[in-house]
Amino acid sequence: MTSAMRNGREAGTERRRSRVQEAIQAAARHGTPLTASAIARTARVDRTFLYRHRDLLELLHTASLRPAGEMPQPGAVTRSSLQADLANAHARAARLSARVQQLENHLSRHLGNQAWHESGLGSPADTDELQQTIIQLEQCTVDLTTALEEREAELEAAREANRHLTRALNQRE
Repeated sequence: MTSAMRNGREAGTERRRSRVQEAIQAAARHGTPLTASAIARTARVDRTFLYRHRDLLELLHTASLRPAGEMPQPGAVTRSSLQADLANAHARAARLSARVQQLENHLSRHLGNQAWHESGLGSPADTDELQQTIIQLEQCTVDLTTALEEREAELEAAREANRHLTRALNQRE
């Protein structure tokens, strides 16, 4: 992407961001609905634009908690913004805690398997090799069974031909 294209794209994003901020301030002043859909429609942006720009979404949520006509300047620290930050921090802590638990479980299973194998109580280390040998022997059995069936069919055909020739000889005599 060329720098001119990047600059144009960044300028477009800034224009959309300012339209969203103005729409939030206007809605807060006039007491109109402060929902993502309403603000996106007013600012002529897609709703996903708000979700990609978390600061705008937080501004929207903060504005929706305030009484009509009272709107803080963008970037101002308010009780609502601090509460939103705290809620986000709690959610992040919960996600990180779940991930730590998942990693601990994985490590526990891995160390348990390793201890099991090292104790000698586990399955032999050459299990894969034994499985390969079993598969090869089963295939060999199938091949031999097929060959035996073919030989039996050939033998039966030879016996039938022999009976036929013997009958032919006996009828000539």
